[in-house]
Amino acid sequence: MKPSLTLYLAAPRGFCAGVDRAIKIVEMAIEKWGAPVYVRHEIVHNRFVVDGLRAKGAVFVEDLGDCPDDRPVIFSAHGVPKSVPAEAERREMVYVDATCPLVSKVHIEAERHHENGLQMVMIGHAGHPETLGTMGQLPEGEVILVETAEDVATIAPRDPQRLAFITQTTLSVDDTAGIVAALKARFPTIIGPHKEDICYATTNRQEAVKAIADRIDALLVIGAPNSSNSRRLVEVGRAAGCAHAQLVERAADIDWRALEGAGAVGLTAGASAPEVLVNEVIDAFRARFDVTLELVETAREKVEFKVPRVLRQPA
Repeated sequence: MKPSLTLYLAAPRGFCAGVDRAIKIVEMAIEKWGAPVYVRHEIVHNRFVVDGLRAKGAVFVEDLGDCPDDRPVIFSAHGVPKSVPAEAERREMVYVDATCPLVSKVHIEAERHHENGLQMVMIGHAGHPETLGTMGQLPEGEVILVETAEDVATIAPRDPQRLAFITQTTLSVDDTAGIVAALKARFPTIIGPHKEDICYATTNRQEAVKAIADRIDALLVIGAPNSSNSRRLVEVGRAAGCAHAQLVERAADIDWRALEGAGAVGLTAGASAPEVLVNEVIDAFRARFDVTLELVETAREKVEFKVPRVLRQPA
């Protein structure tokens, strides 16, 4: 007899529109130009996705210097500093920008504020490719990075009266609200975005986790260790009262001993994790438990982004 277990499946979960678009861009580029097609940085942060594209002919590199001049190169969904496409143009390379349109929106905001003479404060994670790409839209020194509310007390802007703030799109909504409050308390005239920079998919996935947190003994988040939005889902689950939360890339990574005695487990996936990995985890649970699957849906997503014109089929 298998022990009984209720598996609460959060929705929305998994691929967002920006990730779906970025993957399509790589696939369509390989179809158009043949292999190999080079991709600067992982197109999205998921090993399963990256390995699948590599098998089709994508070559992933961390630096444009590792790409030959005569093969197409794609910039990842996280965005790149302005210096990268400038270098590609100097080398007369064919390139396609797969930056998520919602990240590009933040880039445009930063440039607009800079043109108006404002210095930027960016809320984000140091070293994350999205943060590096966004900060790289402006000249050095024009963007101040803060990671925590405590950081706000230590920054020294050029003119405290001439500031605006932007954020990484994959942050914890609640943590970011605390940092924004600290910024506004210290710099009352600071200008914020017209519409919140944290993207709809990040927000929706966090809300779905909060909706199941009080029903479950443990939470599993499918996602890569370098996926910011996936790691935030683990943190959100813990903050919402779920003491045990695991980040796993595949079913093989699940710590089953930590789930002993659990009668209810929550399951979600980060925005760069495909649904096939969710099904793999469900099957692994069914092999060990008598599973009752319950869907908890907090929003429906209908967002879709077009691929660049250069890759579209003629009408």
